[in-house]
Amino acid sequence: MDDLESLADDIRRADTVVALTGAGISAPSGVPTFRGDDGIWDRFDEGQFAYGRLQRDPAGFWDDRVALQQELFGDDPEPNAAHNALAAMGRAGTLEAICTQNTDGLHGAAADTVVAGAGDDSDDDTTILELHGNAQRVRCQDCGHRRDSEPIIERAAAGDLPPTCDCGGVFKPDVVLFGEQLPGAAIQRARSLARESDVFLAVGSSLSVQPAASLPRLAAETGATVGVVNLESTPCDSLADVVYREDVTTVLPRLRELVTE
Repeated sequence: MDDLESLADDIRRADTVVALTGAGISAPSGVPTFRGDDGIWDRFDEGQFAYGRLQRDPAGFWDDRVALQQELFGDDPEPNAAHNALAAMGRAGTLEAICTQNTDGLHGAAADTVVAGAGDDSDDDTTILELHGNAQRVRCQDCGHRRDSEPIIERAAAGDLPPTCDCGGVFKPDVVLFGEQLPGAAIQRARSLARESDVFLAVGSSLSVQPAASLPRLAAETGATVGVVNLESTPCDSLADVVYREDVTTVLPRLRELVTE
């Protein structure tokens, strides 16, 4: 039995399986990473996307945000085989939750696709915790109304700067900007899930950004089997039971097959 088969056995026996995902799971879909070689922050000044700038210069912030949004999502990325594998495991009842550092919304899109393809008897209730928010939405800073970001981005691109809500409030991308804290409820829920997990999968994350990077360690400390799938080494490799330096779009579909066969 190889390591992946052993991990699949642990998942089948587990009561609670949790996955943490980072930029590496969405890179195969064409979503550029923020850091590393040719990352987004090599081409944009991250300081221009801070919460403080949105307050001081909302028009300038949104002018730059249009360019960033186009760079990130201009090619209309879709869920890849790794997203779909996790969604399928969720629908099968073998994955309790996905905690993601990504703001692309691809886990939700994958879940919708899997459920739609499953017929009306679907029972998919996998929790998706978007720890850094979702760039496919905007939120009014005054009334709190949320809506899809696409028409707001189009308005801003056409010169409606800053784009405002019907109430007059300025819209904010529904993501955690520099200078903001992660939503307390979301990170507390993620920590609870890590502690409760019997198997914890860290997928496509460098595990270098806190507080999400602490989740595999919390899981290991409470006795969970920890699996890491990432092309490069991570600070948590030494505590993991299984480490794969392979493409997530290869490993996760195979793992799903082993778990459900």
